[in-house]
Amino acid sequence: MLEVFAREPQRQFKAKELARKLHVPPAKYTAFRNLLKSLAQEGKLAKLPHNQFRHAQQVSTVMGTLHVKSQGYAFLIIGEDQTDVFISQRNMATALNGDFVKVQLFARPTGKKPEGRVIEIIKRGRKNLVGVLQKGKHFYYVKPDDVKMLRDIYIADENLHGAKPGQKVVLVIESWEDELQNPEGRVIKVLGFPGEVGVDVMSVAFSFDLPVAFPMEVERDAATLEFNITPEVVAQREDLREWTTFTIDPEDAKDFDDAVSLTKLENGNYELGVHIADVSHFVREGTALDREALARSTSIYLVDRVVPMLPERLSNDLCSLKPYLDRLTYSCIMEVTPRGKVVQHRIAETIINSKRRFNYEEAQEILDGKRSASPELDATLREMNQLAHVLTKRRLRNGGLDFDTPEVKVILDETGFPIEIRKKMRQDTNRLIEEFMLLANQTVAQHIEQIKVKRELPPFIYRIHEPPDQMKMKDFALFVKALGFKFDHQQTVTGKLLGAFLEEIKGHPEADMVEKVLLRSLMKAKYSTENRGHFGLAFKHYSHFTSPIRRYPDLIGHRILKEYAKGVRPELFELFERKLGRAAQQASEREITALEAERASVKMKQVEFMSKHLGDEFDGLISGVVAFGIFVEIPQLLVEGLVHISDLADDYYLFEEKLYRLKGQNSGRVYRLGDPVRIRVAKVNPNERLLDFLLLERPRQHVTKEQRHVEKTQRPEREHKQERASRKKRRNK
Repeated sequence: MLEVFAREPQRQFKAKELARKLHVPPAKYTAFRNLLKSLAQEGKLAKLPHNQFRHAQQVSTVMGTLHVKSQGYAFLIIGEDQTDVFISQRNMATALNGDFVKVQLFARPTGKKPEGRVIEIIKRGRKNLVGVLQKGKHFYYVKPDDVKMLRDIYIADENLHGAKPGQKVVLVIESWEDELQNPEGRVIKVLGFPGEVGVDVMSVAFSFDLPVAFPMEVERDAATLEFNITPEVVAQREDLREWTTFTIDPEDAKDFDDAVSLTKLENGNYELGVHIADVSHFVREGTALDREALARSTSIYLVDRVVPMLPERLSNDLCSLKPYLDRLTYSCIMEVTPRGKVVQHRIAETIINSKRRFNYEEAQEILDGKRSASPELDATLREMNQLAHVLTKRRLRNGGLDFDTPEVKVILDETGFPIEIRKKMRQDTNRLIEEFMLLANQTVAQHIEQIKVKRELPPFIYRIHEPPDQMKMKDFALFVKALGFKFDHQQTVTGKLLGAFLEEIKGHPEADMVEKVLLRSLMKAKYSTENRGHFGLAFKHYSHFTSPIRRYPDLIGHRILKEYAKGVRPELFELFERKLGRAAQQASEREITALEAERASVKMKQVEFMSKHLGDEFDGLISGVVAFGIFVEIPQLLVEGLVHISDLADDYYLFEEKLYRLKGQNSGRVYRLGDPVRIRVAKVNPNERLLDFLLLERPRQHVTKEQRHVEKTQRPEREHKQERASRKKRRNK
C-alpha cells in the first residue's frame, strides 16, 4: 500500500478508490480502512477531509544528468558525488540520454534506493542524433544508432535534406512534447550509405556531437598568424637553439608538442629540459581561437582521424616542434640528482631547434643496440633511460601506482576496413617520456604553490585524483577475500598499501583480474582549481603543463604562469578567478566525452574486424559480469563480446554484484571475473558496436588459498573413508 502512495506522493486517494486499485475484497474493506487510519496515526500517511489520504512525506525534487541504459531504464546522476536515482522507462517522459533534468523523488520506503520521475527537461544533453533513414508506408523515420535512444524519429518530407532511404544521416529533434508520440526531427547532414569510406567513423563523431569542422572565423584567425623570430622576440627569451633537443613520439604523430634535453653537470647532477610548444604565444586570451579551444578543451583521437583542439595551421605547423626548425617553446628546466630529486628549477620562455624526430620504435632500437643515430644522441638517450628508471622507482617507492593497462591499435586498409588489431607496446622509450612529463607537470604545480606562499594569486588549474571511497575499498576487500586474499580496508588506504598488496599477489592467476577491479574502484582523475593532490601518482602537487596543443588546461596554465612571472594585472586576476572554475569543469567533461568517442570508434572497428570471424572459436577471459550476462575478452585481440544470460540455459543465474560473479541457483556453478572460457562468435553488428558470443566451455574455476587449505586438511580423512568403503565392498562380495 505504501508503494502506491510513494509513487504518487502528491495524489490524494479516497479509501474506496484505493481499495479498488489494490483489489481489496469487500469482506476485508473494514480491516483495510482501519489499516489506513493506523498508518495515519503512525505518521506514515496524512489523513485529509472526506476520508482521503496521501503520503505524509514532503515531496522533493533533484536535478542531474540522465544516463539511459539500453534496457530502457535510466539513472539520474547528481553532482560530483555521483549519487544516483532510478528512473523507470515509464517515468522518463520525453527525456533523452544525457539530458539535464529535474526529477520528482518518490517517497522512499525504508531500505530502498531513491526513485523518481522526470518532471522537467532543463537542457538537452546532445544536439545531434545519427541513424539510418527508413521509409514506412506513409512516412519517413530514422532508427537511431544509439541503443540508448529508445524511439524512432519521424521525418517529414520537407525535412529530408535530400536524404535517401538506407543512408546514414545526422538529425536534430524539432519537437517532442508528448511521450505517447514519437519525436519529430529534421535531417541536417547526409553522411552516405553504410559501408562507404569514412561513413562509420563520421557517424561516431556526430553521435558524440564532436566539432568536426572549425568555424570560419577561427580558420580565418589561424590563417593570419605568422611565425617571425625577430631580434625583439629573441631578446625576451632564452635562446636554447644550440642545445641537443629532440622529440620522441608515435610513428604516425603529426603534432609534436614536447621535446627533451639532458646534460650531465659538473656536480654529478643532471640538467633535464622539458620543452613545450608555446601555444599561448599564438592563442591569446579572449580571441575566437581561444574561445573555440575552450569549447573543445581537448583533441579527440578517433580510430582513423583526429578531431583537433586547434586548427591544423597551429597544431601541425606553427606550434609543432618539427626537426631542424626554430620553434618558440615554454621550458621547465630542472636540476635532478642521480637519485631523482629535483633540487632547483626554472620555467622560462625559450627558443629551441630540435635536432631529431624519433619515433618510439627507433629510439628503442638505439637503447637495445640495434641502430645508431649519432654517438651524442645515442649516449643522451641511454642516460635519459637510466634517469627515467630512477624516477619510476622513486615514484613507486613513494606510493605511486603503475597500472600497465594494454591499449589497442587498429590497422585499417585504404578503404577503412580493419585488417589487424595490435596491442600498443609500452617500451622503455614510452616510459622515458612519461616520467619526464610527469616530473615537469609536478614541478610546475610545486612552483605555483611556492609562489602562493609569497603573495596572493588567483587560482590555477590542477590535475587531481582523490583518495578512494571507503565503501568501494570495503567492496574491493570483500571481492579479494572471495579469491583467498586479505586486504585490510579499515586502515587508511594509501598508494603504498595498494602497491604492496599488488606486489604480494603478483604471479597469482588472479592478479590481472584483481588489478582491473582495483582500477575500477579508484576515483577518476579530473581538473580542479583546488589542489587536492594526485593519489595515483602519490604527488601532493600536480598539474598539466606538457600538452597545450591538445589540452586546454595546459594552454591556460602557460598563460597564467607567464602572468605570474610578470606580476598579475588586476583585470587578469579577476578574469582568471571567473574563468578557471568553468574551464576546469569543461575540460573534465570534454575529457570524458573524448574517451567515450575514442573507445566507440575503436570498438566499431573491432566488431567490424570480427565479422570475418563469424562462427569461429576463441579462448577468452571473463572481463565483466553484469545482471544480464558476462563479457568475454579475447586477449590477443583485446576484443570484448557479450554472452547473454539467456544463453546460460543450464540454470537460473543470480548476479552477485560485489563479488563480480553470476552464481547458478541450483548447481552453484559460478562465472567469475577472470575465469578462462572458450567461446564462438555468434553475432556481429558494427553499426551498433555489438558483439555476441556463445559459451562453449565452462570456466575452470579458481581455487582460492582457503579452498586449497580445506582440500589439504580434508583429503586424508576422505581417503580413509574411501578405503573403509572399499574394504566393506570387498567383504560383501
